[in-house]
Amino acid sequence: MSKVEISYYSDVLCIWAYVAERRLEELADQFGNQIEIVPRYCSVFPDAWGKIERRGGFESFNQHLQEVAARFPHIEVHDDVWLRGCPRTSASPHQFLKAVALVEADDNEAPSRPYLERLSTRAARKIRHAFFAEALDIGDWQVHREITACIGVDYGLIEERLRSSEALAALAIDYGQATDNGIAGSPTFLMNEGRQKLFGNVGYRLLEANVQELLRHPKEDEASWC
Repeated sequence: MSKVEISYYSDVLCIWAYVAERRLEELADQFGNQIEIVPRYCSVFPDAWGKIERRGGFESFNQHLQEVAARFPHIEVHDDVWLRGCPRTSASPHQFLKAVALVEADDNEAPSRPYLERLSTRAARKIRHAFFAEALDIGDWQVHREITACIGVDYGLIEERLRSSEALAALAIDYGQATDNGIAGSPTFLMNEGRQKLFGNVGYRLLEANVQELLRHPKEDEASWC
C-alpha cells in the first residue's frame, strides 16, 4: 500500500507551527507507516527584527505570543521570548536543520526509522523548544552545537554540510518549492500532490479526515471528498 505523503512547511520562529507540532506528532502516532511526513521550511521571518518592529515592537510581539500560549496549554512559552535571545532571521536555524537532515540521509537505516525517532525530527523539536520555552537565540551556532550534542551527532559532520553549502542549497530548494506550491505561510500541510492544502491553525480532526480520505485510494477519476 502506497503511503500518503504530507509535505509540512513551517518556519521555526512561527508560534503557530510550534502549536501544530503536537498535531503532526499525533498524525505520526496514529497512522504510522501509512503516511510519510516530509518536513520543509518556508521563510516567514527572513528579517525577524524588521518584521517585529513593523508589527509594534518586541514587547507587543511578546504579549501576542503569551496570549497565544494561554490558549494552548500543550505548549510552553518563556516570559522573555522575543525580549532576549532574539534571532535576526529564521534562515540560520533552518540551514542548521537541513544540515542535520543531510547527515541523517547518509545513514542507510534512517528511512526506516519512524518519523518521531528521526534525528531531523528531534532536532527540529529541540530548536523550537530552545526558542519558545527557553528564550534562546536559535540563530546562534553555539545553540546549534548544544542541540547537536543532545541528539548525539558530531557537530563536525554538521559543519561540513554548512561549509560545503550543501545545507544552504537544500534550504534554497525548500524555499523555492514553497514559492512554486503557493505556500502562503506557516504552518502549511500539503497533500495529494498539492491538491489539498491546509494552512494555519488547523485542528487535528481536519488533518485526520484528510489523511483518512486519501488512504481510501480514490481512483484517478474519482475526486476526494476532502
